[in-house]
Amino acid sequence: MTFAHDTQTALTAASILVNSAQPPETMTTVDELDEFFRGLGYTGRHDNDDRELAQVRAIRPRLRALLTADRDEAVVLVNQILGQTKAMPQLVRHDDWDWHLHVVSPDAPLATRITVETAMAMIDLIRADELSRLSLCEADGCAGIVVDLSRNRSRRFCSTTCGNRTAVAAYRARKAAGTGAP
Repeated sequence: MTFAHDTQTALTAASILVNSAQPPETMTTVDELDEFFRGLGYTGRHDNDDRELAQVRAIRPRLRALLTADRDEAVVLVNQILGQTKAMPQLVRHDDWDWHLHVVSPDAPLATRITVETAMAMIDLIRADELSRLSLCEADGCAGIVVDLSRNRSRRFCSTTCGNRTAVAAYRARKAAGTGAP
């Protein structure tokens, strides 16, 4: 199933943000937050200060709960988020983006916009019964979120680093066992 660009971007952004809490922790400086903001094409209010950084870091557990919830739990969480923020979906077009949804004012705090956009993206997954697109990283010792939007649903790792680390560990285990075969 193909999802709208804003759905894909919101899920990717949420997973990056949630995974930034995994060791080694990232999203620890205003510069990293600014890079996240620019890299994912956010628009609207961006205070670019320590307070905003703290607010964005504070939503990571809530986003993690949403991205790892089962379908019924996800519905409850989405409805809570939309109700608390008094979300009002509107179609907008700006910059290089064609028509897409914004659900809170561009003047809303960045943490609010990220949370609400994630909730809206989850609506698409819930309605399509596609929550299996979200999983936990299969790398040993990693609890990162995997967003698999591939056609063949083949993503197993939250990052290239985890995939490579797992491949190297498997290779070393084969070599130690004397097989050397893949």
